[in-house]
Amino acid sequence: MSDSQRKILVTSALPYANGSPHMGHLVEYIQTDIWVRFQKLRGHDCIYVCASDSHGTPIMLKARELGITPEELTEGFSKEFVSDFADFGIEFDNYHTTHSPENEEIVGRMYQALRERGDIYTRTIEQSYDEKEGMFLPDRFVKGTCPRCKSEDQYGDACEVCGATYAPEDLIDPKSVLSGTTPIKRESEHYFFKLSEYEERLRNWMTVAKLDKNVVAKLDEWFDAGLQDWDISRDAPYFGFRIPGTEDKYFYVWLDAPVGYMASFKHLCDRTAGLEFDDYWKADSDTELYHFIGKDIMYFHTLFWPAVLEGSGFRTPTSVYAHGFLTVDGQKMSKSRGTFIKARTYLDNLNPEVLRYYYAAKLGPTIEDIDLNLEDFIARVNSDLVGKLVNIASRCAGFIGKRFEGRLADTLADGALFAEIADASEVIAQHYEKREFSKAMRLIMALADKANRYIDEHKPWIMAKDEDRLPEVQLVCTQGINMFRSLMVYLSPVIPGVASGARAFLNESKWQWQDASSPLLGETLSKFKPLLTRVEADQVARVVEQSKESKPVTDTEQQDDYISIDDFAKVDLRIARIEKAESVEGADKLLALTLDVGDNQRQVFAGIKAAYDPATLVGRHVIVVANLAPRKMRFGVSEGMVLAAGPGGEDIFLLSPDEGAKPGMRVK
Repeated sequence: MSDSQRKILVTSALPYANGSPHMGHLVEYIQTDIWVRFQKLRGHDCIYVCASDSHGTPIMLKARELGITPEELTEGFSKEFVSDFADFGIEFDNYHTTHSPENEEIVGRMYQALRERGDIYTRTIEQSYDEKEGMFLPDRFVKGTCPRCKSEDQYGDACEVCGATYAPEDLIDPKSVLSGTTPIKRESEHYFFKLSEYEERLRNWMTVAKLDKNVVAKLDEWFDAGLQDWDISRDAPYFGFRIPGTEDKYFYVWLDAPVGYMASFKHLCDRTAGLEFDDYWKADSDTELYHFIGKDIMYFHTLFWPAVLEGSGFRTPTSVYAHGFLTVDGQKMSKSRGTFIKARTYLDNLNPEVLRYYYAAKLGPTIEDIDLNLEDFIARVNSDLVGKLVNIASRCAGFIGKRFEGRLADTLADGALFAEIADASEVIAQHYEKREFSKAMRLIMALADKANRYIDEHKPWIMAKDEDRLPEVQLVCTQGINMFRSLMVYLSPVIPGVASGARAFLNESKWQWQDASSPLLGETLSKFKPLLTRVEADQVARVVEQSKESKPVTDTEQQDDYISIDDFAKVDLRIARIEKAESVEGADKLLALTLDVGDNQRQVFAGIKAAYDPATLVGRHVIVVANLAPRKMRFGVSEGMVLAAGPGGEDIFLLSPDEGAKPGMRVK
């Protein structure tokens, strides 16, 4: 990475303004904020903008249900977003809304540029129409059975089981989410963007953007399936921007939502002297642009968005950084269990800094999900932040304050140990740069362990009893406080509130990254105040209790937690014999198994490579879920699931049937 100052624009996905922020949302905004704070600490010109995603049918209908205007609904949630994000230390340079004059002007300009290029055309389509509600239905307001894998209760735009994308009319037995009635087909003229003509340009961008390999794999799947032209219009009634030259057609929310990044930045430029919109968004801009998003919206940000930008004459993103979902105690967040936790419920009970640290300790650059294990959360925060980090300062500050009038020594007792902490600077910086936050946290805490061992070995509390050794006490405690200071500089992007308290104690107004490598000597400190307190189990229990539904659990919520005996009875478990087993090229964990299930053979991919040599599996009998919907993977189609147990890695144990079992026999 160059030492020269970089100009960077960073965005997080826009929160949809029809619900309160929760713990899952915070993964993204905390991840982005840490990265932005790190860039600023390194001395780079880094700007972080965001906005409320304020358009679309769900907002229109929610407002109608509440008897208020869509503007009132979105303004209320926007205020909630701003307040909650600020209390979690998330520091936007600008927060705006997609329902803004800046957004309407830019999306109109982009639309006109695309039309002039010939990338926009109209055609008459058949759409799902709810006669009872008197309106055309957006894709996600139709549910039915996936046309590819036959999974039930899937949305009208994409299957959450097999990943297929399709139109609502392709669903089997579709139903309106609004009325429960079967939609009819009605014709309407719609506007389309020629995404199908952008494959080569998107492939070129994908290479330059250096996307995560999992994102690339997903893009390859979409390319292999063939890019479809994108319907960018919706019929009235619709809350959004009307398409110029029409009376009852509106821009689809997913066209103007990412334009909200540009509009929020434009809003900032209009109020900031010297900040020019074109410097960051013109086609040949040499600034950097990064989008942090969840893996569920990769399709829009890695296909539609760069294509629309390029087609309308703007620059494409430097890269798109996707993250996984949040689970709590290993399971999907649940209202009935009290693990669907709103941001404000957490803030009412716990310090936001410790959640920032816990997320950082879990986050990496991939799209893997992260788990908020509540017991581990308590243990790790108390061990790392309180027991290791803050403990260094609290063990030394009292001696400096009482015995030396708050003045640090003029030299370090152990320059080599300080140099070891300072020399870690660039390694830690590279971890931050690559979003390998968990690696950075592990290294910082390993250095904190060394600092604590130093204090344990020199025991200033014993030396302080001997007046002749007081100069040694000052040296040892100066060493400890400087090690603490360097670690706090490294951690300041993660726990900015604690870092602010540390700077007040050290009488420093601000830090830069390089300050971690130069000691603070001969200066007078302020009185030390506790920087952080332990997280108690009853605090976490209170958060969970307050997050539980006060009303009876509905059937839908019950289904989030349990399956019925009828559901279980649908599972067809059969004996299968492994006819062939081989490694899968390009997959670290998978084996390709050819199974004899009695009346046919089928291929199944199993993530058991770390535990089994393929040669030892041939001829072995296993139990397989025979009626699992086929799933298309990058390596082929998997036509079932082999049952195994264990914690993972090398400890995976295939479930074997009783002796004498034959392929095709059902397991009761």
